[in-house]
Amino acid sequence: MDKSSMKVAGIDTGKQKLDVALTGVEEQLTVDNDAAGHKRLSGWLRGHGAERVGIEASGGYESAVVAFLRAAGFTVIRFQPAQVRAYAGFRLQRAKNDRIDAALIAACAAAVDIVHAAPDPRLEPLAEHLTLIDQIGEDIARFKTRREAVRDAQRRRRLDREIARLVAWRTLELKRLGGILRAHADLARRLELVMSVDGVGEPTAIAFLVRAPELGQIDREAAAAIVGFAPYDDDSGGRHGQRHVAGGRKRLAKSVYAAALPAAFRWNAELIAFYKRLVANGKPHRGALVACARKLVIFVNTVLARGTPWVAKQAST
Repeated sequence: MDKSSMKVAGIDTGKQKLDVALTGVEEQLTVDNDAAGHKRLSGWLRGHGAERVGIEASGGYESAVVAFLRAAGFTVIRFQPAQVRAYAGFRLQRAKNDRIDAALIAACAAAVDIVHAAPDPRLEPLAEHLTLIDQIGEDIARFKTRREAVRDAQRRRRLDREIARLVAWRTLELKRLGGILRAHADLARRLELVMSVDGVGEPTAIAFLVRAPELGQIDREAAAAIVGFAPYDDDSGGRHGQRHVAGGRKRLAKSVYAAALPAAFRWNAELIAFYKRLVANGKPHRGALVACARKLVIFVNTVLARGTPWVAKQAST
């Protein structure tokens, strides 16, 4: 496809409205961010022959219009805010308002060479559900921290009740989410494959499936990178810096890192041996755990790629 003649739209998302720009077209559009606005937007894009739509992730306010446009047959690229900011810096563009941002996102989408297939539409609402579960867990941790500083018995009992309520709520939501996944035969099969890996319980398996649906279709390096455990070089000229991990999907990385500790100390024989070997060779505890988390991702990617349950001696190491 000749990118120079391709019509590409950019959408700047707000809670109440959407500002839309199209490459090569002076006219811009503003619609409400609701069902009627999405329908009007789709007609406007089709009328102008738009072939690709770029949109910036905006705290979930973009989710409904992304789903609508994909269902209508448009190719939609969802950018992280850092990507759009980096592109603006590359263009030395400092001016900013909703209409300018829409045009910037359109230009950013036009510059993309490889457009990946849209994710499974069943998973987006599940990701929102999982985020709620994560947030409940964060609330539990905050209340436990507060409780440590409280000496009054009555206040401690009240905090205990609130913690118990939140724990019960989180358990219920996890059960509901697991039930939704198991209602689909293909997702239920993937869930069981992930849970076959020693050290991966149901909450972590759900996080893998919902937050990294690409697993099983990519190589081990890409799998580690999308989760956030790929080691990157930090070298320049004669300087050789320490390799470090960066980027990735932070909520998933947090879940996997939390699972890596018990897996490397109790549940997964390969990770137990791997952790001990790293520490014996001088690797600090945190660095060894990050390496174990990376290997856990590789194990999960392996079983999904093979379509067979995990067996320690068969896992890619």
